Amino acid sequence: MHTKTIAQLSAALRAGEFSSEELTRFFLERISRLDDKTNGYVTVTTERALEAASAADAKIAAGEGGPITGVPIAHKDIFCTEGVPTRCGSKMLDNFIAPYDATCVTKLSEAGTVMLGKTNMDEFAMGSSNETSFYGPVRNPWDLNAVPGGSSGGSAAVVAARLAPGATGTDTGGSIRQPAALTGITGLKPTYGRVSRYGMIAFASSLDQGGAMASTAEDAALLLQAMAGFDPKDSTSVDESVPDYRATLNDSIEGLKIGLPKEYFGEGLSSDVANVIDEAIAEYRQLGAEVIEISLPNSGLAVPTYYVIAPAECSSNLSRYDGVRFGYRCEDPVDIEDMYKRSREEGFGPEVKRRIMIGTYALSAGYYDAYYLKAQQVRRLIKNDFMDAFAKVDVIAGPVSPTPAFKLGEKTADPVTMYFSDIYTIAVNLAGLPAISIPAGFVGDAPVGLQLISPFFDEARLLNVAHRFQQITDWHARVPKGFE
Repeated sequence: MHTKTIAQLSAALRAGEFSSEELTRFFLERISRLDDKTNGYVTVTTERALEAASAADAKIAAGEGGPITGVPIAHKDIFCTEGVPTRCGSKMLDNFIAPYDATCVTKLSEAGTVMLGKTNMDEFAMGSSNETSFYGPVRNPWDLNAVPGGSSGGSAAVVAARLAPGATGTDTGGSIRQPAALTGITGLKPTYGRVSRYGMIAFASSLDQGGAMASTAEDAALLLQAMAGFDPKDSTSVDESVPDYRATLNDSIEGLKIGLPKEYFGEGLSSDVANVIDEAIAEYRQLGAEVIEISLPNSGLAVPTYYVIAPAECSSNLSRYDGVRFGYRCEDPVDIEDMYKRSREEGFGPEVKRRIMIGTYALSAGYYDAYYLKAQQVRRLIKNDFMDAFAKVDVIAGPVSPTPAFKLGEKTADPVTMYFSDIYTIAVNLAGLPAISIPAGFVGDAPVGLQLISPFFDEARLLNVAHRFQQITDWHARVPKGFE
């Protein structure tokens, strides 16, 4: 059962091949037996899962429910879940139990999914390797000595290891797409505002976006269908109609114009990764697509721009963690100032502290105009580059990560080198665009992802283009050794 896609599991549930309770017990058993290898889960919600599965079975028996009713999934531990710990990979929230569900969680629950548990992540979503988690690093199922990518590395690992058919993730600078690429799964980052951020613990509010992680584009379409939509509780949610994402999955892409940014294929990109991307683009030519070279001239400024804006917003968002209302509080504080200082010193890890300090500096008097304001101006230039490109092409394609998965500990001593792991993904978040990573091949035994980017709210096109590729390739169906 673990090798079936969400779409296949849905069909099997409706055909009565097995019940949701049987399916859920099957995955819970796999988690208990195999999750120690990857450290993908931080919480397994056995009782809640079985209750939800029983309710799903009743709906299916009554001829009710939707296409994902009864399907087990996992949630990134950045989404609040009522009565269940929501720790965000941090000691700061080690004792926090959310009093409500995030909108994303509510929508997927109403669609009938079964929550298996919460997945590990980089602390407060700050990281590109899932090594900053207070609960230990996540290991890549394809190579247990390699990183799975971050910050949604736990979600990526459990889907890749077939410990969940699908999972939620969040993407601030590539945190869905990069781990999806490094673990050989499909990861969709929707348009900013397409999925509600209510109940999703904030890192950088103008960049964070929830999305779907699964084996295939069809599965991502099923999850996004349930997740997307306007939410009056979220001021950044956009009131835009949600199309039927599955309806256009099989549309022809004959004549589709695919843009290849010349800046994405220069210095810094591994030649092995470049070869995989070239072969993937050749498949699209076989499907009738036209490939056009384009330019994104300001793409080289994306990383420095992001690392001013994101830390600035994180320093503001994380100021609420002061030891007063919720979260970690130091023991025996002398006074309130001591409590503030020691609670934050002891509760946050080094990467979070680094970004808070950078952001506070960028927002400080005398530096705001020189750094934060200037970064926002460059952000607009990056967005304009994409708009100019989409006047000529339908989608933009390129690598997700400059290299395959690197070894655990390889880049932890050099934060700047780590930051450049997201060099091809960050610009998408700065512009607010949708993008998807799909499995495109391997370098040795390490998966490589192809990134596809489209105009605002054109997720249906992205899913269609990704699905057509997956109809003629089997990279998405490969399972890591030891998890077959």
